[in-house]
Amino acid sequence: MSPRILRFDAIDNFRDFGDYATAAGRRLRPGRLLRSAHHGRASEADLERLKALGIGAVVDLRRPGERRDQPSRRHAGFAAAVIEGGLDDGAEAPHIAFLKSADLTADSGRRFMDQTYRRLPFDPAYLDVFARYFRALAETDGAVLIHCAAGKDRTGFLAALTHRLLGVGRDDMVEDYLLTNTAVDLAGRAPAIARQLERMTGRVASDAAVVAFLGVEAAYLEAAFAEIEARHGTVDAYLEQAVGVDAPLRARIEARLSA
Repeated sequence: MSPRILRFDAIDNFRDFGDYATAAGRRLRPGRLLRSAHHGRASEADLERLKALGIGAVVDLRRPGERRDQPSRRHAGFAAAVIEGGLDDGAEAPHIAFLKSADLTADSGRRFMDQTYRRLPFDPAYLDVFARYFRALAETDGAVLIHCAAGKDRTGFLAALTHRLLGVGRDDMVEDYLLTNTAVDLAGRAPAIARQLERMTGRVASDAAVVAFLGVEAAYLEAAFAEIEARHGTVDAYLEQAVGVDAPLRARIEARLSA
């Protein structure tokens, strides 16, 4: 098991995505960049462990309806800044709508994920949160924690985007992204998840379909960056033009997070 994966009772996919070498010959500080799934089921022991991590800002990438359905638990004395957003259109989350209506096959799961990742970098609700997140990286003394529901797609993309900004190499970026599959033991849990989906939808999903939809693959991340480059030319241009990370802000982030 990777030492990057931090074990909690009831918070899944909790990891440190710092402590990587950068192209500038420096290294990201450990314990400053954290990512996870939601905290709605956190145990009391989990809350104490979160308190000990010195978190200065929490970025919740979930839609408003998701936050209402599974509100985050907080420890006594919680004082971190909370960054959240999303358009409250009352609609089901796209992944829930997919599970209820689409063919539950590996191919359909991969097509859905490809489309999701190509849209994600340009969603106005997420762009606003991304912008506030990068400002928090430049201004927050403590650790910054990002999470969504499962901590794999929205969180995975934003963590990878952070790595790109800070000069983490592609191999390390992708390896970190793919750690989700280990952190949640997707292969081992696939049969039980398939049975749960059958109860929810009345349709049978193969283990391969579960892995394709609920896991992560390098191709998903590559689809997001390919769409960014198609629209903006480079990731750096996207960060500046769409997210507002100009050269001075980038320098402040690098100074705070690199050693």
